Amino acid sequence: MRFSRQIKIAPSILAADFANFGAECRAVEAEGADWIHVDVMDGHFVPNITFGPATCAAIRPHIRGIMDVHLMIAPVDPYIEAFAQAGADIITAHLEAGPHIHRTLQAIRATGKKAGLALNPGTGLDGVETMLDMIDLVCVMTVNPGFGGQKFLDLSAKVRALRNLIGDRPIHIEIDGGITPETAPVMARAGADVLVAGSAVFKGGSAAAPEAYGQNIRAIRNAADLTRGQIV
Repeated sequence: MRFSRQIKIAPSILAADFANFGAECRAVEAEGADWIHVDVMDGHFVPNITFGPATCAAIRPHIRGIMDVHLMIAPVDPYIEAFAQAGADIITAHLEAGPHIHRTLQAIRATGKKAGLALNPGTGLDGVETMLDMIDLVCVMTVNPGFGGQKFLDLSAKVRALRNLIGDRPIHIEIDGGITPETAPVMARAGADVLVAGSAVFKGGSAAAPEAYGQNIRAIRNAADLTRGQIV
């Protein structure tokens, strides 16, 4: 997994056809997706229940690139090994999910996977600086986690501050929530390089007719690239 600050589009399968995940993953990758984003929710840390390790294991053979697993669960540590074995390339845990996030990041790294740290909209950057040498990705939530299709929260100042904090470290800044061709440039300009999009990618298409997926992905990428330029 080569590090790059070029814009990457990570469709969230939360917006895909639940009855056809394998084909959906193949379709969005064929249409230009860089990563596949899996939103794992437990009905406890967030008010919804989605997928577990078995789903990740089932779709892994259908994903040629990066499987980006976002754990919106608490506790996290008992499930890290299961998601690693299911084929996750990146495992992201929330700063707010438990009292020992350093231990959680250590546990993720110990599986050989990339470690991500997610921040809810109301969480500041105070707890991030001491973790920078433990993480490969920071996921900034631009909606309150728990459901897809929510209205985008403009946290540009937070993302810019995070970009400055990261400096030249090889750490991705991922944005999750409300990404569209209209909001993507806002986050790209602030310094994000991974854009998670659900309904904005999957709208208007299907695994059998995926051309709309490609059009949607290109619209988001082009809008972000025109604003941000290519920073590698």
